Amino acid sequence: MWAMIRGVPHGLVYVRLWREADRPLIFGGKKMRTGSKNPLSDCTLCPRECHVDRLAGQRGYCGQTAQIVAARAALHYWEEPCISGRAGSGAVFFCGCPLRCSFCQNRDIAAGRAGREVGAERLTEIFLHLQQQGANNINLVTATHFVPLLVPALEAAKDRGLRIPVVYNTSSYEKVSTLRMLDGLVDIYLPDLKYVSSALSGLLSNAPDYFETAQEALAEMVRQTGKPLFLSPEGKRLDAEQMNEACCREEGDLADADFLMQKGVIVRHLALPGQGEDSRRVLRYLHRTYGNRIYISLMNQYTPMPGAALKLPELGRKLTQEEYEALTGYAIALGVENGFLQEGDTVGESFIPDFDGTGL
Repeated sequence: MWAMIRGVPHGLVYVRLWREADRPLIFGGKKMRTGSKNPLSDCTLCPRECHVDRLAGQRGYCGQTAQIVAARAALHYWEEPCISGRAGSGAVFFCGCPLRCSFCQNRDIAAGRAGREVGAERLTEIFLHLQQQGANNINLVTATHFVPLLVPALEAAKDRGLRIPVVYNTSSYEKVSTLRMLDGLVDIYLPDLKYVSSALSGLLSNAPDYFETAQEALAEMVRQTGKPLFLSPEGKRLDAEQMNEACCREEGDLADADFLMQKGVIVRHLALPGQGEDSRRVLRYLHRTYGNRIYISLMNQYTPMPGAALKLPELGRKLTQEEYEALTGYAIALGVENGFLQEGDTVGESFIPDFDGTGL
């Protein structure tokens, strides 16, 4: 279960429980917004910059060719309340990953061991079908390496009546140039900020440049979306302060889910066992850099996966309640007012959806 951190008077804070390489990619008669050359022919979409020809079937670090592969497209109820709401988020889980963390809960699809090929036209239909099912948004999960293929699918969906917000759900190991392909198409960014320590990111994600890369990516996301904007149950648009005040006046555990984000950035941080100091560095950076221009989501759902402890022994256990409470207390002491916390038992593979091709 999610709870929110809110600001209250007197500064107090409390928790409320393509085709040829030299031809542009064409879709629906429209030229892609990615330049004159297909970027998949010499792929540098992510910071790995593999320079492989995915059009020719070559695979880089992400493990994917020029064909979209996904594992699931369905209503998803386990995101932050303002994303899932009551009806669910229309989550499309893509296969492959530019980061591939050693503790990943979705490692079967991250490593490309599951999934089905999905054409761009079919992807457009999936987006529209999720909207028809009542989804509050379209939630693109780990889509970095498919961005040039997603852009025309999103444009076609919008031309055909897609009206709900588009969420880009990412590790933040992104290049600004790739994110700029999405400018005007993505309404909400849902990025992680996993680490500050280069030693930790190098060990667990083979990416010692993670923090520097994520810093630039987050700045671009905030530039694109601006300050958070929400929609009330009555259809009124609210800024973060107005939304927080309105939620505080509501009764019932699910009141937060009635206020749906329309634009903005929610930065997630998954607290790792034994890594409290790095988590505090993450929180300090986010609050000092962005203040209330973003929401911070502090997650306690770390689930020990087989083999995770081989890289770091502490990853063989769950996060303790004491560790999580220390971090939430630190966030409150910093002055974080716009944030989400997790309550109850969020640890376990039961929170990992079935990647069985549903909805594809």
